[in-house]
Amino acid sequence: MTIRKTAQPLLAACLVLMTAGSVFAGAWTAEKGSSYHRIAANYYVADQTFDEDGNSQSMERNGQYTDINASYYMEYGLIEPLTVILSLYYKNIEREDDYRTNETSGMGDVDLGLRYRLHTSSIGVFSVQGIVKIPEFYDEDDPLPLGNGQYDYECRLLYGRSLWPHIPGYVNLEAGYRFRAEAPSDEFCYLVEIGSNLGKNIYARAKWDAIISMDNADEETDAFGNPTSSMEYDLTKLDLTLGWQMTPKVGLEVAYTPEVSGKTTAKGETWTLAVTWQPKR
Repeated sequence: MTIRKTAQPLLAACLVLMTAGSVFAGAWTAEKGSSYHRIAANYYVADQTFDEDGNSQSMERNGQYTDINASYYMEYGLIEPLTVILSLYYKNIEREDDYRTNETSGMGDVDLGLRYRLHTSSIGVFSVQGIVKIPEFYDEDDPLPLGNGQYDYECRLLYGRSLWPHIPGYVNLEAGYRFRAEAPSDEFCYLVEIGSNLGKNIYARAKWDAIISMDNADEETDAFGNPTSSMEYDLTKLDLTLGWQMTPKVGLEVAYTPEVSGKTTAKGETWTLAVTWQPKR
């Protein structure tokens, strides 16, 4: 990858983010022809839910919900300020209690979007991002559906800035609105992210990722449906990731993501093992 001569703060930001394996993260966009890929194995388990008041309680009838999935995430620099985004999952989900068990496997929702860089200078990077969630790869009428079966349209504003030279890292802030078709409630979402080098090839990042319902849903999910896909819910997650940049192109990440607060949705945690690579650096 060729880096053109820019102001010192921007050069420092690029160097930090490339070392941390996060040059395509957050508000930053990819250079034309460059790409970032991440394949992950994820294990999510929940045996509790958040009630309407945000209190934790056990699932009814000693219930438990698991989601074991493989995910693929990609960003590609279409032109200099514009990046294409793709995210997809293959899932095996199961919900069981003292009386019955339901299980479903297959492709989940697919996210397709664009990120456009609006401004870059010594004060940071500003971008706008649009995502469409595509629910065409599963049957929403399954006893345990892989998703709600409706399209979502999200618009998000992003801001990123290097912390160099004080800290070898970066911060990223995001806020957006998600329009959800048909019955589910629209949502406001925001994210706070910070990442840093811990050594020559080791990096870490933390994300505070929140969804707030606009409380305009038309209906609720059924009593034994997917507890993570209720029509109207709040949810906040803490994503903690540790990475090792094994080569200039290939990285390995482990992550732990507990759900720390919410309303009318499952309360669980996710463990992740991921491989990242960037064919062109």
